[in-house]
Amino acid sequence: MKPIVSVIMGSTSDLPVMEKACKFLDDMKIPFEVNALSAHRTPEAVESFAKSTKGRGIRIIIAGAGMAAALPGVIAANTTLPVIGVPIKGMLDGLDALLSIVQMPPGIPVATMGINGAMNAAILAVEMLALADEGIAQRLDDYKSGLGDKIVKANQELSEMKYEYKTN
Repeated sequence: MKPIVSVIMGSTSDLPVMEKACKFLDDMKIPFEVNALSAHRTPEAVESFAKSTKGRGIRIIIAGAGMAAALPGVIAANTTLPVIGVPIKGMLDGLDALLSIVQMPPGIPVATMGINGAMNAAILAVEMLALADEGIAQRLDDYKSGLGDKIVKANQELSEMKYEYKTN
């Protein structure tokens, strides 16, 4: 099994956030790899990684980083693959990371999720992959219809709650 999505984080301290992406990819049966690389501490390794992804069969990169959050942009600068950035909450409640990732110069786009939005990053990656794979598209459809089922169940539970002045 060869990975088609690469999940990268600046350090393993980002794992509690990024593992949400890993779990969703695993649930969707998407082969992925996960690694820690630092744009500041291992810049040569980041460049080498980014330049090798396409040739290794990777189709999408999810890159999470906090603070200065250069990792997604450095990767995007070294590949033509789509990069989805996940700002990790740290300093300044993650606003510094969000702004570092979202404010990329023309020609170096990074699709940027909300702070700690690794799950949405994985969902976006799966949506991209589903464009060319009916099996993935079906699993994604099943997942999305399950989201609606959760709301229906929640409303059922709310309707059973009893209060003196509750009208529904």
